[in-house]
Amino acid sequence: MLKVNINSASLLSSDKKNTILQNINFEIERGKVYSILGKNGSGKSTLIKSLTALLPDNQYDVIGKVFYGETDLLSSSKEKLREIRKENIRYVFQDAANSLDPLKKIKYYFKLLDKDVNSIEEQLNYFLLPDYKRITNLYPYELSGGMVQRLLFVLALLANPDLLILDEPTSGVDYAVTNLILLKLKKFVEVDGKSVLIVTQDINFALKSSDYISYLSDGSLTKFFTRDELIKSPDDVMKNFLNSFKEIDDVSAHS
Repeated sequence: MLKVNINSASLLSSDKKNTILQNINFEIERGKVYSILGKNGSGKSTLIKSLTALLPDNQYDVIGKVFYGETDLLSSSKEKLREIRKENIRYVFQDAANSLDPLKKIKYYFKLLDKDVNSIEEQLNYFLLPDYKRITNLYPYELSGGMVQRLLFVLALLANPDLLILDEPTSGVDYAVTNLILLKLKKFVEVDGKSVLIVTQDINFALKSSDYISYLSDGSLTKFFTRDELIKSPDDVMKNFLNSFKEIDDVSAHS
């Protein structure tokens, strides 16, 4: 589905390039959930924005190729990229509040999807959000941060993309909602070969949700491990990462 070969992604300044990512190579298959683990500042958000050329050209320089099917996203026209982001690859970003226009009511976003009210109500109810009539008459600033994040999940799922990309999906939600997300993702990839790419610090969520897991550090990405390989991995880089999470007393307890 997606083949990524990013030689480098750099932040531009007046006198030099600051390389954030280098030699990022991986493939995403249909019907699978992939997670990329990494700490704050490791470049996770830069990576996922690089995939569909979301980084501003005047601030970043991304060298490489990212193929969605036969289409190289990094050399596509803006019109083609907008089409793919709308129909095929959808994001749910961590900074949920900034993803919505504060001057537009929620009804605006549902109208863009052109979905029947029953299907919308089903998703709203699942994610413990107000009913369609109530929520569509609200502005984004009238919702809590957690509610906005759940709303973005609803909008992304209703769009029925081939690939769903999630940026720290558990950061603004409680344990109950985390479990709802987990169950929804498992169901999502079972239908028509959909796939999910997650970037997160939440190793517990990654272990529970993912078929394959890798680790981003110092601008480089490890190979993708299966869940069992990750726990038993002889890879020193991955072991050091797992050991660095003080809140995880015993990773093997998840096996």
